[in-house]
Amino acid sequence: MAALLLLFLFLFASSALSQDSIGVNIGTGVTNMPSPTQVVTLLKSQSINRVRLFDADRSMLLAFAHTGVQVIISVPNEQLLGISQSNATAANWVARNVAAYYPATNITTIAVGSEVLTSLPNAASVLVSALKYIQAALVTANLDRQIKVSTPHASSIILDSFPPSQAFFNKTWDPVIVPLLKFLQSTGSPFLLNVYPYFDYVNSNGVIPLDYALFQPLQANKEAVDANTLLHYTNVFDALVDAAYFAMSYLNFTNIPIVVTESGWPSKGDSSEHDATVENANTYNSNLIQHVVNKTGTPKHPGTAVTTYIYELYNEDLRPGPVSEKNWGLFHTNGTPVYTLRLAGAGAVLANDTTNQTFCVAKERVDRKMLQAALDWACGPGKVDCSALMQGEACYEPDDVVAHSTYAFNAYYQKMGKASGSCDFKGVATVTTTDPSRGRCVFPGSAKSNKTLGNTTNALAPSANSTTSGYHHHHASFTDLTLLSLLLIIALVFL
Repeated sequence: MAALLLLFLFLFASSALSQDSIGVNIGTGVTNMPSPTQVVTLLKSQSINRVRLFDADRSMLLAFAHTGVQVIISVPNEQLLGISQSNATAANWVARNVAAYYPATNITTIAVGSEVLTSLPNAASVLVSALKYIQAALVTANLDRQIKVSTPHASSIILDSFPPSQAFFNKTWDPVIVPLLKFLQSTGSPFLLNVYPYFDYVNSNGVIPLDYALFQPLQANKEAVDANTLLHYTNVFDALVDAAYFAMSYLNFTNIPIVVTESGWPSKGDSSEHDATVENANTYNSNLIQHVVNKTGTPKHPGTAVTTYIYELYNEDLRPGPVSEKNWGLFHTNGTPVYTLRLAGAGAVLANDTTNQTFCVAKERVDRKMLQAALDWACGPGKVDCSALMQGEACYEPDDVVAHSTYAFNAYYQKMGKASGSCDFKGVATVTTTDPSRGRCVFPGSAKSNKTLGNTTNALAPSANSTTSGYHHHHASFTDLTLLSLLLIIALVFL
């Protein structure tokens, strides 16, 4: 009967959500980029355990130390040529950007370049050399088993993507693609693919239905059927991923996994970008996240979650191009969501309704006299109860004007119902979703005592020296534990 018990346990485990398969991209084109510790705090509050950086920023890598977050770092395109021509240059890059932080920072992948074949075709001939030099440097550092090396591709390098079974890579790139796939296969590295149904939909001139691009339910007779395999496709995302699998198999590579390094939908566009809307962005990203965490898989590989990185965490106001290019983010830089994702049944991952969990805090690096004056006003004419700041009380320590101002500003902000303009104090205060509570000092408006996973922000961001691993383990819900207990009881009855 032990076999029966193992079967029950297997069924329970296989039904669990694959929350660890969702990550986010963190771009650099942001005017007021939050500090690295604020970024980490936001990610932990959203149960996000994977991030992709478009560089190897030192402060960001230090902030991710001891968090358990799995990090993809990148060799920017402008550094590709130098690394591809010198083993010493690659070794120096790995020493400075990988070995200096690993294993405290959980670097799992190095993305060499980004969409090189389509955005920087003149560098295509040196791409595989760059990957091999980085790999050799990892081998020398004894890190090649822990860290994989690959390069992200635009899905446009795949031609005739429907039906997926007939897809193939643009043959122009065969001199690059074939040795690249050999490299990925020999090192056990994934094929990195950027998948944007938004662009496929916009460029289809009405051939692709909007619902098909957005993962919306389709009637059976509306599903796209691959006549060669009889596989049914209900969304563009799955079709593009499977097209990549078939394109690789066309070249006799059948065991290289695919990781989607970018996918998303813009929430705002210019007058000609009619489908870049908040509603469509919410629908796409909500459905995509549920599709991934529920381990739906693709028709070619059902039941296997496709690890996917949402593009992107923050709106990038500095990005050139049309309005849509600046509006792919899930969050504004103050931590409030651009829209609230609809994720019923998707667990804690990206449960980003932080709208009602905002706090008012003192800005960093502002004039201390202005802070003191604002603190005096809040505790005086502002009629804030500042008794918690008295010596010996819960919020007295640390005894400095920034900490005390933050408490008083937030108390006023909460007392005023978070009304517009109630968190300004002549420019020395700002709104944040990071709960400033600490220890016994629980701030007004804090949900800390409820400890609702995924909807609240940690009291303090971990320091670079912290040894706390945060949320990087999957925590079973009460329902999960009850189900497991029931299965164990049933199994024991038959023992």
